[in-house]
Amino acid sequence: MVQLELHIKGEWKPVIRYDTAHGFAHRDTYSGHGKVEKIPLSIGDFNSILIFAEFDIRSNWELYRERFLREVFEND
Repeated sequence: MVQLELHIKGEWKPVIRYDTAHGFAHRDTYSGHGKVEKIPLSIGDFNSILIFAEFDIRSNWELYRERFLREVFEND
């Protein structure tokens, strides 16, 4: 599993998670409202998906953080 988390309002919250739970590789995208979108991945074997996941999070963490924080605080 590869996951990006943010510490918000005293809690760690998942933002993006790549894993192979449930018997298939997928990406979970969490909204700041608590909803989860599960996207199946078919980009190769589990090792290829791990490499892709690390690259994606390292390359896009700022965008993921901004989106998530905007959703968390839009009604504050």
